[in-house]
Amino acid sequence: VIGACGKDNKDSLDRVIDNGELVVVGSGGYPPFNFIGDDGSVIGFDVDTGAEIAKRLGVELKYETSDWDGLTEGLRNARYDGILGSMAITEDRLKVVNFTKPYYYSGAQLFVRADSGITDPSQMEGKSVAVATGTNFVEDAENIGAEAVLYQDDNATMMELINGRVDGVITDRLVGMAAMGELAGGDELMMAGEIMRLEEMGIAINKDDETLLAKIDEILAEMHADGTMT
Repeated sequence: VIGACGKDNKDSLDRVIDNGELVVVGSGGYPPFNFIGDDGSVIGFDVDTGAEIAKRLGVELKYETSDWDGLTEGLRNARYDGILGSMAITEDRLKVVNFTKPYYYSGAQLFVRADSGITDPSQMEGKSVAVATGTNFVEDAENIGAEAVLYQDDNATMMELINGRVDGVITDRLVGMAAMGELAGGDELMMAGEIMRLEEMGIAINKDDETLLAKIDEILAEMHADGTMT
């Protein structure tokens, strides 16, 4: 009887190992963490992190992409084993999913055009700020009195700022810095002020998948300790 129950209600870690793959998801529009490379594959820091976790689990990584604002529901509906897409750990999200321990730290940053005359978020009241739909950056824009203009991902937000169609962008500091160095016209942008809010990034795991969560936490601790994450 015990054996039959175990077969019908497969342990989440056993499920991943038996399937031979770890299925995770990100937006695919968040360089340098997860984005589409020249050959059409998804690359970036999140993908590399997932590949190493999968390797240590003894399985293959399957990295999928989907719209950011649907990732949590996709996880809850068991379409993925986890969200590995630079998702910040928040109290609201912890009500519906679990998170691993942080795998990296960053923060919200305002970016503007260098010729705008804007040097601090306090100058953004009434101005337009591009943010990715469903992110915490929407609230950051509203908190400084700006109009939050929503886009699907940060490729779009940064291009809108470069092209002068919005007054600023709020995104992850590292994402914006990468865009400044890589996008055409990115050298015309600058950071305005200091980090607005620190964030801890974790891998979101379904509430029911406790053994998978525990194992990935163990692997992340090893990766931090042995220098792999660095």
